[in-house]
Amino acid sequence: MPLTIKKRLASNVVILDMSGRLWILDLPLRELMNGLLTENQRFFVLNLTDVDYIDSSGLGQLISIWTSIRNKNGHMTVLGPNKRIQRLFDITRLNTIFEILETEPEAIQKAVKASA
Repeated sequence: MPLTIKKRLASNVVILDMSGRLWILDLPLRELMNGLLTENQRFFVLNLTDVDYIDSSGLGQLISIWTSIRNKNGHMTVLGPNKRIQRLFDITRLNTIFEILETEPEAIQKAVKASA
């Protein structure tokens, strides 16, 4: 299933609701994020609730996006990864890099605080 991304705004935070697979054959996330950063958006919640698979290329995209956001003095939170993806973050120790939250209000609040 290809990756689909829906963008919405809440309190000056861009929420990207994703579903499908984040893998080598799908690059729309990186392209979308580059466009948003060019538009001076800096605070993001990546909603992974409906993402069922991430491969090493997908992890690379997330790391690249996180780095680009940090370089622009922005903030990114990851919302609701399933158990398989959470385990992947744990194994790769990306759980120590990404701020991973379980509820949308909490994720938005963290991003808003980072913007203050």
